[in-house]
Amino acid sequence: MNQSAALERTESALPPIDVSRAALYQDESWQEPFRRLREQAPVQYVPDSDFGPYWSISTYQPIVHAEALPKVFSSSWEYGGIAIPGGVEAPINGEIRMPMFIAMDPPHHTAQRRTIAPSFGPSEVAEMKAEVQARTAEVLDSLPIGEAFNWVDRVSIELTTGMLAKLFDFPWEERAKLTYWSDMGGNVELMKTPEDLARLNEALFEMGAAFAGLWQQKLANPGKDLISVMLRSDAMSHMSEQEFIGNLILLIVGGNDTTRNSMSAFAWGLSQFPDERAKLEADPSLIPNAVQELVRWQTPLAHMRRTVAEDTEFEGAQMKKGDKVVLWYISANRDESVFKDADKVIVDRPNARRHLSFGYGIHRCVGARVAELQLTTLLEEMAKRRLRANVIAEPERVATCFVHGYKEVMVELSRY
Repeated sequence: MNQSAALERTESALPPIDVSRAALYQDESWQEPFRRLREQAPVQYVPDSDFGPYWSISTYQPIVHAEALPKVFSSSWEYGGIAIPGGVEAPINGEIRMPMFIAMDPPHHTAQRRTIAPSFGPSEVAEMKAEVQARTAEVLDSLPIGEAFNWVDRVSIELTTGMLAKLFDFPWEERAKLTYWSDMGGNVELMKTPEDLARLNEALFEMGAAFAGLWQQKLANPGKDLISVMLRSDAMSHMSEQEFIGNLILLIVGGNDTTRNSMSAFAWGLSQFPDERAKLEADPSLIPNAVQELVRWQTPLAHMRRTVAEDTEFEGAQMKKGDKVVLWYISANRDESVFKDADKVIVDRPNARRHLSFGYGIHRCVGARVAELQLTTLLEEMAKRRLRANVIAEPERVATCFVHGYKEVMVELSRY
């Protein structure tokens, strides 16, 4: 790009702010840069970052607008997919591109999503309720009262990994591997250097080999699990090995990180706003709305990336075919024009369900109901036992601009 073109693109009320820097999320200092962007440059061109140049979209309505235009803003893996790393025209740093239905455009996306979606329908999720309750009760009843422990390990990971193992009919005694593969697959920082990419690819091939064995088992003895559902589908039964692995990464990362980090936000967020916690403890009927509010406040996936499919003018910006566009859900969920006092957890917030944490449009999270079931059940079972998670130290957070989450949240349980 020549210098005049770069100047033309970056001309705005605010010098470019690169909000893809991992440090912003590791030390939880992302709020102020995004506030400045929302106020002064809601659509801004960032010419330089560790992930290359990109357009940054940080306010609610423009993100909804972009998500409603999938023909203009492509999700295709062929252009780099749904996260900020990756070249547009050719893979970089030895990057291996994984086809998956969230990183596809219609009609391929439509066919594969239709295969998976019924497994997460209202009746299917209702059938999961009793088992989710039993599993949640078992985990909570195993926890010590008045002793410090890591909520992420003992509750968030244990519950979400158990659900994934159930959905895939994955060997229960090996379920910890699902967490490891999810952590690797969702870490965009591993896509910066050839050395890190080699580690990532090793983990993904290990996962592929494990699930290839499971695939062969389900060919001989199909069940109700997701792999059996894929096998029975015309749209997905003839997937290539890379497409199979890609869809597994999607389902594992999506099924793990959203729920896991929202569960951790339940402990951390309510500790930050004790008046709201007291309100919820006094009125358990607020639990379904509080779940939506905690998912909004946390925003477990900070962004989704799109690639411009054709030259277009968008919100006054001149975008070129091949430009990388980053939709910052984490910022949209703090947009004060939509959510008053957006930095606060407000358990009875009237419009909490308008959050974008599950996406918007054709790519809205297919497993949102399962995430909501798990989170609602956790809050209900905590309320039945009158348990409170008291956070006793600043959390240790994940250092990445994609998965917005926690490594450690130290708590002590008490009764109220």
